[in-house]
Amino acid sequence: MTPWKHSESTVHKWGGKPQDYIEIHNWLDETKQYTGDWTHRAFRHHAAGVQWGIERFGHAIRNSDGKMVPTKMIIEGHITEDCGFVPTVQDWAKVIGANPEPWMLKVAKKSRHMLELVD
Repeated sequence: MTPWKHSESTVHKWGGKPQDYIEIHNWLDETKQYTGDWTHRAFRHHAAGVQWGIERFGHAIRNSDGKMVPTKMIIEGHITEDCGFVPTVQDWAKVIGANPEPWMLKVAKKSRHMLELVD
């Protein structure tokens, strides 16, 4: 779904206008610029992303009908529409852990030299 369609869906549940919610839905989906496909969801479509959204937008917004709408419910609704439920970060990470690429397992050598502190 596009951010606009998510906004229209939020209107059906909470009232107001799509413009009341578009900033939140744009924020959730702006990570599409990194991947261009569904994998962008791993960045914010999870329980930690819900908390990040609350920290960014506050606990509630007032829609154009004057109703206070919990930000958590808006974000969880978006994620549920896309994923079917609100996953955890671990739900996303375990897929990577189950099939890591070789480059993911490499550890760089640590330097044996102490850094000099400059006054």
